Amino acid sequence: MNDDRPIADSGSVTNVRAITRTQDGQPLHYRLFEIVHRTQYVYSAPVEHSTHLFRLQPVEDAVQDVVRSTVTLSSPGERILFDDVFGNQAMHYLIDAPYTRLDVTASSVVKVFAAPPDDHSLSRRQSSIPLVWMPWQRQMMMPYLLPMELPESQLLELTDYAMGFVERNGYHLLKTIQDINVSIYRDYAYSPGATALSTTPYEVYKSRRGVCQDFANLFICLARLLSIPARYRMGYIYTGANYANKIQSDASHAWAEVYLPYVGWRGFDPTNGCSVAQDHVRVASGRNYLDATPTSGTIYRGGGTESLLIDVQMRELNEPVS
Repeated sequence: MNDDRPIADSGSVTNVRAITRTQDGQPLHYRLFEIVHRTQYVYSAPVEHSTHLFRLQPVEDAVQDVVRSTVTLSSPGERILFDDVFGNQAMHYLIDAPYTRLDVTASSVVKVFAAPPDDHSLSRRQSSIPLVWMPWQRQMMMPYLLPMELPESQLLELTDYAMGFVERNGYHLLKTIQDINVSIYRDYAYSPGATALSTTPYEVYKSRRGVCQDFANLFICLARLLSIPARYRMGYIYTGANYANKIQSDASHAWAEVYLPYVGWRGFDPTNGCSVAQDHVRVASGRNYLDATPTSGTIYRGGGTESLLIDVQMRELNEPVS
């Protein structure tokens, strides 16, 4: 994507979108993506009353610009748009007229801006483990520091596993995180159907198989056991970039983000062993999958047996969108 932003000196600009070149002169362009996320629910008996929660609008921040975002539903209902407690754009939807099929279509056009590499040599940016947090920082980050409640023996085994990465990387913070990320990609098999929503990080660790959600959960658990704040991120990935696990383009994708002192939240994708950059479009985040799930709901009356179909199409656009 050609970029018509004016050239700016990165040493004097605080708006990342205005920086068009790295310190060594490499150009920084934005990329433009269109995502269509279709979800279809079909029921064997009419649903008479239901409520739904959707988190389908991509994030808008310093490096991601939402050009257009719409959500359409096949059944009329009461729509409430709001920011949830994790800062996600959410929609509550109440339907009280009978239906046997519900189609939900979310369509978005998003610019993802390139950002200069983080300078980890700066004095306040901690480079070694353990991280030192001020008491109020730890209090604010506590939801992202507590690992899933598992038996003590399992947490101890996972802690030993996490410390193995720390020790072989000389207690270097970023090298340890990158090693965990690449090791999950290398050592664990991408295996759809091998796990369920209830599968724990320990079970993934023992079986060495799973899908993007499982690998994100394991990464998050290991980071938290090392006192590195970590959260779950749901979004989309453009698989035209020759990733091995192209099946993930058929649905929403999941990865992990860690909070680095004086840097902020940075994404790591253990399913693909890469850092999150311009192939990823970020949507919702939270402590775990439940906080960031794109679609959920409750049926109060009717419904019978439910069948679900999900289809995600993501393409890169080369022309401006009006």
